[in-house]
Amino acid sequence: MKLYSNEIVFRGHPDKVCDQISDALLDEYLKGDNLSRCGIEVCGGKGKIFITGEVSSKTKVNVKDVVLKVLKDVGYDTNYEIINNLGVQSSDIALGTNNKVKGAGDQGMMYGFATNETNKYLPLSMIILQELSMEYDKLRKKDSRFKSDGKAQITGYFTDEERLLKIKTFTISYQNTEEDRKSTDKIIKELALNICNKYDIKIEKFLINPTGRFKIGGFLGDAGLTGRKILVDNYESFSKVGGGAFSGKDPSKVDRSAAYKARLIAVNYLKKFNLSWCEVQISYAIGKRRPLSISIDSNKGNIEPDKKLYIECEPENIINDLDLLNECYYERSKFGHFTK
Repeated sequence: MKLYSNEIVFRGHPDKVCDQISDALLDEYLKGDNLSRCGIEVCGGKGKIFITGEVSSKTKVNVKDVVLKVLKDVGYDTNYEIINNLGVQSSDIALGTNNKVKGAGDQGMMYGFATNETNKYLPLSMIILQELSMEYDKLRKKDSRFKSDGKAQITGYFTDEERLLKIKTFTISYQNTEEDRKSTDKIIKELALNICNKYDIKIEKFLINPTGRFKIGGFLGDAGLTGRKILVDNYESFSKVGGGAFSGKDPSKVDRSAAYKARLIAVNYLKKFNLSWCEVQISYAIGKRRPLSISIDSNKGNIEPDKKLYIECEPENIINDLDLLNECYYERSKFGHFTK
């Protein structure tokens, strides 16, 4: 038995808000032109939201309107100066990703992971935190004492195979009005307990807002940046992660599309070989279609990938097979990109 921790941030956390703005803008560009090439980065803080990066698209998007819509949906006020600094995609990159070449939009390595601990093929501790984040988002919409920003962490007792046995410390930091902390803390604890009871997981101890106070949050309390929560967006520390973030990138960027494909491969191989866990790595060279390598590791050791996977993992085939030009990336960005 060992102690191990994983975490999530709520969708009102400044970094997550930037992720959501990046992906909401991406969705709008892809709706009008599914050949749009986007790499959209957002930085927010202290009354300003700065949008930069590269977009090549036939779609005209009202960037300010999209940003304000996300802010309102997340529960932020909308009194921000919005600075649009988007440029066009480098023609050098376009040489390797255009309609004729259809190569990878970037180089690097991507990971996918699956475990048989749950029927979602995700770690139980990860599912508990995702459900808490989703329930908190519903709660703050109903009860104005709860504000958008926050994060949660589980420190649990795990088997050597990383199966959750019991939670030693459930740490939850949530932004609130600080008007009735006894009542709001009780609600937060009950929220966590109800989720854990579904899975017959006991909690030894809670740490709720351990500094004692969390009234100032969001872009007033902290800056936010797209792509700064890649562990949350992947598998919350239960697996290796690739070198690139997801949000704001169209699916020609293998940072995103190949990570989604690697997750699917991991689930399929988990079932095919009756594995406890499976981790897949895919690597690419920018502008080249065929992956440089596909590595599949598991509790039964390394598994030789089927040769057809190299063809399946060409960017165009991933995009078509997973229907990634019709994906709602904004939804993916809210609570982690792998929720099922």
